[in-house]
Amino acid sequence: MFAVIKTGGKQYRVAADDVLKIEKLDGEPGDIIQIGNVLAVGEGEDVTFGAPFVDGATVAAEVVEQGRGPKVIAFKKRRRQNSRRKRGHRQLLTTVRISEILTGGAKPSKKAAAKPAAKAEDKADAPKKAAAPKKASPKAEAAAQPLFSAPAGEGDDLTKIKGIGPVAAGQLKEQGIATFAQIAALSDDDVARIDEAMPFSAEQISDWREQAKELTK
Repeated sequence: MFAVIKTGGKQYRVAADDVLKIEKLDGEPGDIIQIGNVLAVGEGEDVTFGAPFVDGATVAAEVVEQGRGPKVIAFKKRRRQNSRRKRGHRQLLTTVRISEILTGGAKPSKKAAAKPAAKAEDKADAPKKAAAPKKASPKAEAAAQPLFSAPAGEGDDLTKIKGIGPVAAGQLKEQGIATFAQIAALSDDDVARIDEAMPFSAEQISDWREQAKELTK
């Protein structure tokens, strides 16, 4: 049996045990979710089409993992206006495995995977663990630290650089970048660090660096 479902603005033809990536849906790995927007369901030549959806038909799927798609670059340029904007985007995706196709209002037969229960000795040690202060991992401590040391003072209005809006300016200041001079002095290694840690592409940051050099003259 197969079904045609609609989710995230797209349509998919699915059957039991199919694995596919769809637009993000809420759920943890192992959870069973139901997709109710079924456009068609059937087997062989016996197919039922909905208007627009088939009454009582749903598709049960198991969440395999939550992730993100590849980076997509959006570039916009205005001729003779000295205006360029380049932004990167990674779409949030959910990988699911189709467990069964249900009709007539049936409920999924498979339940979500049970989470491992805590051992008895772990429960006995729980008060001790709760009392002891938690130490952050080195990676977590590094992620909490800004990429650069913020200079003294209020800093410059970074939105004067084309391509940096109020949100991007706030994100840069959170990472310690608050002046035109800092952006103008970024090395290629600094650009690579920002590209890896923030939602800006290397080409976009390099363009900001050239504009900052002009503003610091």
